[in-house]
Amino acid sequence: MRAVNGSHPTVLRGPLAAVLVTGPSMAPTLRHGDAVLVRTGGRPVRPGDVVVAVFRSRPDLLVVKRAVRPQDGGWWLRGDNDLVTDDSRAYGVADIRGRVVVRYWPHPGLVKGRQEWI
Repeated sequence: MRAVNGSHPTVLRGPLAAVLVTGPSMAPTLRHGDAVLVRTGGRPVRPGDVVVAVFRSRPDLLVVKRAVRPQDGGWWLRGDNDLVTDDSRAYGVADIRGRVVVRYWPHPGLVKGRQEWI
């Protein structure tokens, strides 16, 4: 995944940042090539939210995952695609950079939390 505005991949600038999703880990919620807007402030993250984060063990990698639970001062994250394990199961705790609020391309729509993660 990368920040669309050309900034460093792990830095999101402004209250809303555009991010391009790469890879299959969030399918079917988000797919490779989806463009999303990420809110960097606002309400606190809750379990079930789709977030943009950086794993502490991989600080160079910006990821889109679902927040599962707070852990060790960060968050435990999972992808929606159970066949892909490039989430906290492989990389541990992550630090949240923002919350995904809307997909604006190719199929515009809100990105909502999932109750089963709570």
